[in-house]
Amino acid sequence: MKPGSPDHSSGSDQPLPTVTGASARDPLHGVTLEKLLTELVSAYGWEELGRRIDIRCFNFDPSIQSSLKFLRKTPWARAKVELLYVRLKRAE
Repeated sequence: MKPGSPDHSSGSDQPLPTVTGASARDPLHGVTLEKLLTELVSAYGWEELGRRIDIRCFNFDPSIQSSLKFLRKTPWARAKVELLYVRLKRAE
């Protein structure tokens, strides 16, 4: 091996990735919409969730699957759900 050339066999020249910057402070980083919604339902229940965010999929025959389908297609509703999740996590 030439002097000064990196040794790729050990991987010692490459630092391990770390969580820094915005991703360390972003409570949504790495959280799927399904996990987020499941945690909100566990914390508040469907009735309270529907009261806090008045959307049909929370108030009439609610389910995780129907809510996920709606939230993935409706950015304004997803933003409200994400904001509620962030507030829940900050309160913990």
